[in-house]
Amino acid sequence: MKSLISKILDGNKKNKLEKFLFSIVILVLFKIFFPLINATILVLINEILIFSSLSLAFLYFVEITSTKSDNPISLTLNIGVLSAVLFFIISLSSAIFDTIENIEDVNGVIYTFSSVIITQLFILFAVYILSSFQTFYSMRQKRDKENYFNYLLIAILLSSFSGTISGIYPELQFVEKTFFFIAIVLVVFNSFRVSWIAFLTKKQKIVILLTSIIVSTLFGLNFAMFFENNIIEQIVSNFSPGVRVSYRLIMLYGNIYFGIIFFTTLFHLPTAGAFDQKSEEITSLIDLSKLMTQVLDFKELADSLTDATNKVCNSDSAWLVTIENNERSLVSVNNIGYLEAQNISDELLSEFNGQLTDIISMNKKLIKIKLKGDVRTYVFQAIIVAPLKVHGKTNGYLFAAKRQKYKFEQDEKKAVGAFADYAAIALENAKLFKESVEKERMENELEVARNIQSRILPSENPKNDRLEVDALFVPAFEVGGDYYDYFQLGNNKLGFVIADVSGKGVVASYVMAEVKGIFESLSRVIHNPKKLLIETNDILKRSLSKNSFVTALYGIIDIENGKLNFARAGHMPLLICSEGKIKEYLPKGIGLGLDFGTIFSSNIDNMEIELNNNDILMLYTDGVTESRNSANEEFGFDRLIHVFESNYNGELSNITRSIFEEVSIFSKEEQQHDDITLVLFKWKNLKKSLEKLNG
Repeated sequence: MKSLISKILDGNKKNKLEKFLFSIVILVLFKIFFPLINATILVLINEILIFSSLSLAFLYFVEITSTKSDNPISLTLNIGVLSAVLFFIISLSSAIFDTIENIEDVNGVIYTFSSVIITQLFILFAVYILSSFQTFYSMRQKRDKENYFNYLLIAILLSSFSGTISGIYPELQFVEKTFFFIAIVLVVFNSFRVSWIAFLTKKQKIVILLTSIIVSTLFGLNFAMFFENNIIEQIVSNFSPGVRVSYRLIMLYGNIYFGIIFFTTLFHLPTAGAFDQKSEEITSLIDLSKLMTQVLDFKELADSLTDATNKVCNSDSAWLVTIENNERSLVSVNNIGYLEAQNISDELLSEFNGQLTDIISMNKKLIKIKLKGDVRTYVFQAIIVAPLKVHGKTNGYLFAAKRQKYKFEQDEKKAVGAFADYAAIALENAKLFKESVEKERMENELEVARNIQSRILPSENPKNDRLEVDALFVPAFEVGGDYYDYFQLGNNKLGFVIADVSGKGVVASYVMAEVKGIFESLSRVIHNPKKLLIETNDILKRSLSKNSFVTALYGIIDIENGKLNFARAGHMPLLICSEGKIKEYLPKGIGLGLDFGTIFSSNIDNMEIELNNNDILMLYTDGVTESRNSANEEFGFDRLIHVFESNYNGELSNITRSIFEEVSIFSKEEQQHDDITLVLFKWKNLKKSLEKLNG
């Protein structure tokens, strides 16, 4: 709050101290050159210099005292110390100058310096005290009422100047008395601005009560002793009659103000405990609100909740129980044993069959809980239980218990209910955060899986005049384990594989990467599909988990003569379209990883097929046939055959596109849960094609 003086002088906060010190230097020089002032003009200049110095000191001290606006006890103690120092100076000066009847008989230089030092001390102390009163005045003011304090400052200033004028013109003493009376009225009026006392704790109020009576007494003594000590009064009056008047008003202000503080605090003491409890409740709720936005650990928040419950509700023990998947869990205990809290919770909740939905308080009689198998008896005078409810669902309970003979009051019940609501929200937030973290983790894993899958799959299809190749791969949101690849084997032979790893996500991707490495390595040295699959199964024995398996189909096409040799390990059948007729080839074979012994090797066969001109081979994964619609129907094998037959005359890319479109239309209302993979080969017998053209 800017005072009227600061508005007039427009002081800069950074150099107020320099201005004040400069004004002191000017004042001292003036007093040295004019130690005894008789001329009216010199008296006026003297008062202007003194009150300019006083104003600058006031502005500087306001900056200091305003930093203590949240600590009235510290401000009160500072004022008390200064009042005690003033009392000491007045008492000491009486002893020193007791033998001097007239201070003006003292040597001029000594008199000048002693008057400057003593008066400046009085000015500094009095101005600091006045600036402290302004800080007190502004505490806890809901509306801007600075004008009242400014009026008091003006009244003190006018009273001081009128005191100087009345010394020159005695007939104008009524003016001094009038302004002095107005200043006293404003002092009394402003002294009742003590609303900040209500916001102190009981302990702080007791401290203020004791210190205020001491400080008020010191102000009264300083006021009285100042006029009983003719030496001090004479020094100050000779230095500045206006300072004498200002000092009287400030001492009187302190005596009245701290007297009112004493009685106001005394009246507030009976309700201080209740106010502290309400303040503790509000503070706890604010702290919990902050914790809910800053703390992600529900256990830490639960500990704060039980601690706040004990403080606010004056309970001896508090504990928090949560419910997840219909199982109760004790999350936090405060001033009670874990087993004790667990046993009491089970005993009490069993009476309500775990269906407690409203706050209950048991305090009509002594509560004794004797548990089976426990030699102890738990005795409480009152227990309150508040459910943690979110969206009508109970997710836990907050307990508070008293061993003393006091029941829970209505406001304490409301506080427990409020804390339970906070706990319910925090628990829900913790669950949402956990789900969010889990979702983020899964998304990161899926991204890793997609990256692995994109690097594993071939970037382009083989190109050959005799063999046309096309492939389609559409990953699901939750990445599956589909894999296909080609291997140039030399001698116009092309190896190919299509596989499907069980499971999804990163695990499936890692298995897929391992499978790719195995097929790439073995395809170079083993040219028998059956042997290659048996060897692959044997290698996977060292890394594949018990719950994982891989279906695969591996084959070799002799591009020159159209011979196809392949073996199947539990994968979908090979489809061949020859002259518009589709035939299914399903040699026996079980998935890789289902068995690592003779069962696997004895249940797998090679199959050799002679391809005709323009025969089309189709390899696919179960993501095609197992796509579902809103009626939970699968796309199925028959629909796949139908689309294949309807489009076999077109380009391979047209066949793959048509199949994917039909699958997408069929399952448009459902999310794709598995990868969709299609690999098509079209073999061309160039000799027969030339013969047909020549014929």
